[in-house]
Amino acid sequence: MLLWGGTAAIDFTLTHPEIVKKLVLIDSAGIKNNLIISKFLFPPLDYLAAEFLRRPQVRENISRSTYFDKSLATLDANICAALHLEMPSWNQALISFTKSGGYGNFQPKLPLIHQQTLILWGENDNILGAGDADKLQQAIANSRLIWIPNCGHVPHLKKPQIIASHILDFIR
Repeated sequence: MLLWGGTAAIDFTLTHPEIVKKLVLIDSAGIKNNLIISKFLFPPLDYLAAEFLRRPQVRENISRSTYFDKSLATLDANICAALHLEMPSWNQALISFTKSGGYGNFQPKLPLIHQQTLILWGENDNILGAGDADKLQQAIANSRLIWIPNCGHVPHLKKPQIIASHILDFIR
């Protein structure tokens, strides 16, 4: 089973450990606590915050910070990264998820993950930083961390062959 998003994969693994044989995390969130801002999102600030994130310049800046090689933050990459914004009620979903606290800090529960876990992490992740990779590896006993050089938050987009090779080796 493949889940997009490390926190969703961690949550699923903790909730249904009998289904998950192995876990792959690529620059995964789930270590840090929820943002304090979620407590202050009320109308109309919640709507304005969601609309701010929809602005093309903001999306472009987020995309640029995602990549180590800034030339990969192309128009096509920005369009792909913003496709979810075209979904009906996207802003209401974001507001609801943020107000609920979203995925929070799984760190206290990570030792409950006993499955073999592969952690792949871009050395130059400007979105989550590098510290969470070490924390994940330390908290999940049966894990292996592999650093992907010259990569930001999306090594699966920057170096898909390397990522695929590591995953194939791991599942064999």
